Formats: sequence, C-alpha cells, structure tokens
Amino acid sequence: MIIDGKKTSEEIKNEIAARVAEIKIEGGKIPHLAAVLVGYDGASQTYVNAKVKSCEQVGFESTLIRLEDDVTEKELLKVVEDINQNPEIDGLIVQLPLPKHISVEKVTEMIKPEKDVDGFTPSNVGRLALNWPSYVSATPNGIMELLKRYNIETSGKNCVVIGRSHIVGSPMSILMARNTNPGNATVTLTHSRTQNLPEITRNADILIVAIGKPGFVTADMVKEGAVVIDVGIHRVEDTSKKSGFKLIGDVKFDEVSEKASAITPVPGGVGPMTIASLLSNTLLAAEKRIYR
Repeated sequence: MIIDGKKTSEEIKNEIAARVAEIKIEGGKIPHLAAVLVGYDGASQTYVNAKVKSCEQVGFESTLIRLEDDVTEKELLKVVEDINQNPEIDGLIVQLPLPKHISVEKVTEMIKPEKDVDGFTPSNVGRLALNWPSYVSATPNGIMELLKRYNIETSGKNCVVIGRSHIVGSPMSILMARNTNPGNATVTLTHSRTQNLPEITRNADILIVAIGKPGFVTADMVKEGAVVIDVGIHRVEDTSKKSGFKLIGDVKFDEVSEKASAITPVPGGVGPMTIASLLSNTLLAAEKRIYR
C-alpha cells in the first residue's frame, strides 16, 4: 500500500478551509501566519512560497517578510519581537537554515510559544515531552496524522526511528511512545553511532527514516510486511528529466516497497503533510486551543 501524503494533505486543507468558512460566517478572526525568510537559499524560498500559497488555498491571511542574508542578529530578533507583539498575527515561522552569523537558538527562543506553530521553542518541546498540550513540530505531526488516517496499528508494535534531530527523530520517538492512538509503540531511537543498525531495523514493525542520506535504507534492512515512513528528500541528477534532477528519499523505494506492507513515496509522502500540519497548528493558534 502506498501512503499518499499528497492526497491526505489535500483532505486536511479542505477540512481547514471549511472551518475558515465557518469562522467567517461567525464573524471570528481569520487565522494569520507570518513567515520570515532570510537570504536567498533556493530550497528555503521554495518551501516558504509553498506555505504562503497553501495559506491562500485555505483562506488564511499570510505575511512574508524577506530579509537580506547580511541582516544582523539584532535586527532579526527585533522583527521576531514585533510579530510576537502583533495581535493580528497568530503563527510565526522563521525559515531555517539561517546564515552562520545568526544564532538559531536565540531566534527560536525569542518566538512566543503561543505563536510557535513550528513547535521548535523550548516551551513547546518541553510540553511535548511532558505530554502536555503543545504545538508539535510539523513533520512528526504530519506522520502521526498519516498513521491515524491510514488506520495503521501502532499499539504494542516495534518502532525504529533512524535519526535523532530535534525537528523529526527525537519528537517522533516521543510521539510514538505516548499513551495515545497512534502511539503506544515500543520505540528504538537510532543514529549514526548505532551499532548493528540493520539487525535493529529488521525487527521494526514500523520504520521511520529521517537520517538525511539518499537511498540509505535498502531491502535487506527491512522486515517483510513492515510499515516504512521515508522523511528524506534529496535532489539527484537525472538527465532524463526536463528539470535535470529527480527527488528521492532516504529509502530505496523500488526495492523496499516490494517488502513493505505500506510505504510513503518521495515525493508525495511526508513532504505535503508538513505544510498541512503547519496550517493545522496555525488554526489551533488562532482559536487559542493550546495556550488559552
């Protein structure tokens, strides 16, 4: 079975658009997302443009603030603080990566937890770990939504996560272990220093791969009938394509899909769910359902 993130994300966007239409009829506040983009990184511009376009699609208001890559840390922190204090704006994202002269930690810490729809601030990460209501970072949140909507059984299953980043791997391991549905899995968090990794992954009923290495997971690392979630996305040269490249994931899809009972493709799997989750979090922020 192919776990179709593109189709699922469209379903979620339609649900959000329907809720926005209700809010308009009720005379309530339309959700408003602000995005800050520093510099001219191609991938970052693509992501931010997709987020702005999705806001339009569901009826949100959006603000895009573009800053030069030589902006000072102080100037960027002032922009973040101004958005924090603006009651019209419900959600704020600062697109990563940032230039080397700017501290990601300082900028992240400056974002008001109530507006942190990316779920990256210490407050939201801590609340997630404590199983308190929080904004969950968009990619793990999107994966949980896919598991839920595809009725994939997670309770009591062996789940192996490859990759321990603060954005995907670590929060994913917390979410899958929580006493929720999806959740209640027995989770092993692996990384670049893990020994005998193929031996561990072959025991996984659910394998979540976010290691950032193209084609890293091969068929011999996967148990027959496993559910495989591929978070990676990489551009590789392909002269047969008009663009000159193709997108692949961290998993060798052609060979692993033969063994998996369910798998996310790249593109069209986890990627679209990330934006759908960001919109869901912004709606929560506008309706003040997390921080009351």
